[in-house]
Amino acid sequence: MVRKDKTTTGMRLPPQHQGLEVKIPSFFRCPISLDVMRSPVSLCTGVTYDRASIQRWLDSGNTTCPATMLPLPSTDLTPNLTLRSLISHWSASAASCSPVAGSAAFFAGPSPAALVRQVASSGADPSAALRELAAYLSDDDVDEFEKNALVGAGSAAETVAAVLRRKGEQISVAGVEAAVRVLAAIVALDGIEDANKRRVAAGLAVDASASAASLARVLRGGSGLEARIDAARLAEFLLANAGADAKVAVAESSELVTELVRLVGPVDEKGGLDKKAMDTGLSCLAAIAGSRRSARADMVRLGAVPAAARALHATTEPSSSAKALRILESAVGCAEGRAALCKDAEQTVPAVLDKMMKSGRDGAEAAVAVLWAVCHKYKDRRAADAAAASEGGLTRLILLLQSGCSAAARQMALELLKIYKVNAKSCLAGYDSKTTHIMPF
Repeated sequence: MVRKDKTTTGMRLPPQHQGLEVKIPSFFRCPISLDVMRSPVSLCTGVTYDRASIQRWLDSGNTTCPATMLPLPSTDLTPNLTLRSLISHWSASAASCSPVAGSAAFFAGPSPAALVRQVASSGADPSAALRELAAYLSDDDVDEFEKNALVGAGSAAETVAAVLRRKGEQISVAGVEAAVRVLAAIVALDGIEDANKRRVAAGLAVDASASAASLARVLRGGSGLEARIDAARLAEFLLANAGADAKVAVAESSELVTELVRLVGPVDEKGGLDKKAMDTGLSCLAAIAGSRRSARADMVRLGAVPAAARALHATTEPSSSAKALRILESAVGCAEGRAALCKDAEQTVPAVLDKMMKSGRDGAEAAVAVLWAVCHKYKDRRAADAAAASEGGLTRLILLLQSGCSAAARQMALELLKIYKVNAKSCLAGYDSKTTHIMPF
């Protein structure tokens, strides 16, 4: 239920405006929280809310507009840029009129711009300034306009990216990790404009090899699993947004690939896998596999095939399964990859078959491509025997044919059917329901 409006001041504002005693225009307040909106967005009903408040309302399962209680045919949130601009200008004006504005006591520490200058200073250890910048960017009470101004016009993205291009002896692992944390925050924040996010990729791409080496340092010696995950996400972001030369440099970084394989798991002595770390590592390895064909052999040599196979056995998430299958699809494109997969065919091939119909269309087509390569095109006897012996393997291929797959996947599935002995008993093996299926031959 929406609370009634108030006429008193003292509502929560960004840190630099806290303590102001001014009258807040009522339409600047979120109808749910009654706080000044930091990221105003409008529903299809035309009512504007603060993004965080209305998102919580929708995530709670509500399907009506809080203010009008009308049903919502769409839950799309449209940024109200005009209102956001008005709030930003009002906040700046209110701050300039405040008797405390500009006083030494108004800021608890250096301004964000001063922190960026400290990071840019080559003779100083940037770790402390970088940690403060990360905290500033992660603070929900800081206005998104100010964050964007710092990242863009304030050159924070380029300045912090330059830290990752420093040589190993010029900066500690802690310093690189702090820089990764800042850049990962910029990339992850919804309120940061895409153009400003691309500044991160552009800054890292200036010397992509050095950037990849720094990301590998954090993946190898970061203070915790979160830091390693941030580094992997940043590597994937660079691959998605950089030019061809930068992508090649990242894909050919053996130390980065090694650490990404390690991130997939296991993460402890008991062989446990962390779902978040595994999914992030798989996502980046899949991006590398898709960016450069020549990287396949190196990925295989560094252990990508067994890592993807472990993930297939461990995960129940369709997206993670699809990423692992795409890695295997890339790997079987080279002889080393096929050898690595078929070395443990009795375990890997059934896992591929098992995930075929549990990983979305992309995962299903990657799975059939893997099986077709090792069982049909290159006719590896170990793989073919493992596929034929897999319970329900024939059923899954038939279901794939019935699922509306692409013409290429359909052709590969039809050719794979030849490895099975077709008889009534084998055709029905693996069916979980009593539905009668008509065989296509």
